[in-house]
Amino acid sequence: MNKIPFNRPYTTGREIEYIREAVNCSHLSSDGQFSRRCEAWLQQTIGCGRALLTHSCTGALEMAALLAGIEPGDEVIMPSFTFVSTANAFVLRGGVPVFVDISPETLNIDHRRIEAALTRRTRALVPVHYAGVGCEMEPIVAIAREHGVLVIEDAAQGLGARHRGIPLGRFGDLAATSFHETKNVMAGEGGALLVNNPLHAERAEIIREKGTDRRRFFRGEVDKYTWVDVGSSYGPSELMAAFLWAQMQEAESIRQARLEIWDWYYDAFSDAETRGWLARPRIPESCEHNAHMFHVLVNDAPTRAKVLTALNAAGVNAVFHYVPLHSSAGGRRFGRTSGELRHTDDIASRLIRLPMWIGMQRADVDRAATIVARTIA
Repeated sequence: MNKIPFNRPYTTGREIEYIREAVNCSHLSSDGQFSRRCEAWLQQTIGCGRALLTHSCTGALEMAALLAGIEPGDEVIMPSFTFVSTANAFVLRGGVPVFVDISPETLNIDHRRIEAALTRRTRALVPVHYAGVGCEMEPIVAIAREHGVLVIEDAAQGLGARHRGIPLGRFGDLAATSFHETKNVMAGEGGALLVNNPLHAERAEIIREKGTDRRRFFRGEVDKYTWVDVGSSYGPSELMAAFLWAQMQEAESIRQARLEIWDWYYDAFSDAETRGWLARPRIPESCEHNAHMFHVLVNDAPTRAKVLTALNAAGVNAVFHYVPLHSSAGGRRFGRTSGELRHTDDIASRLIRLPMWIGMQRADVDRAATIVARTIA
């Protein structure tokens, strides 16, 4: 039986060449020529004022929490339907995640519920662009400006996607993106902090450099570098940056290849949706998505369990996504909810995330769709 894995990392063919070039340059730690190329590409592609490569998106979010000045008891509003790193970055500083329900259409935070979650301790809003589909950023930014809090975009899944023509990662004061091997553009691990508010640019460099003004020293702005602030070692190795550069050069062709597979899935599940067996993803007209993932929503939790069992038994590695943070042990310990999270609980119990990687064939997609339909019928 030919198995279809959930993910198969795609390589462009130039990764090893660039890694060899980095080795020959005898610079393997962070901030070599490939790091500079990657950061320049992010600044040009997204339009952010500053991009800083990090060892992970988790690291970029931790930097954002430091830049936001999160202190014990400060509150940060975010969806519960997200990966744990979104919350942990702020919990590490003593912050309290405040979980808000999602929209059942986009699976993103419901901006209409944010104001009810605000308190005098609120310091930041953290919208998460699920599946590379942009949140309604205009009202989110307007709420933040009215109440004097930061917007920190979790754009881990958002590279290459746009909302109303603007790249995701460009709306917030700060944003974080990911280059984990499951992402469209990847380096095995890795991430980047995107700085749109210039007030945070210099301190972001210092925090990334273990709390030193090392980058200012290399630019000749100081005659030696010293410890000036809190920080940690957030930079990736030059080997990771070299791998990433090969991916960035092909970012648009990667997106187009994934969009073709996404469209195959969308067509393959058309009849099942018409029959009322499931729902396909809904992409708002305001969004240009990046085909980061394809998911379906079946009608109830028992059906999901049955479908996942059938898919995996047939060699199609499908998964659920996510266990809501507010219902986890960590979420109950460190965070709180604002209002009911009815849609979050419902969606989390019914969602199936299907295999999605460059190299999949139309027959693979049809096979997955046939198993789903046969199991539900």
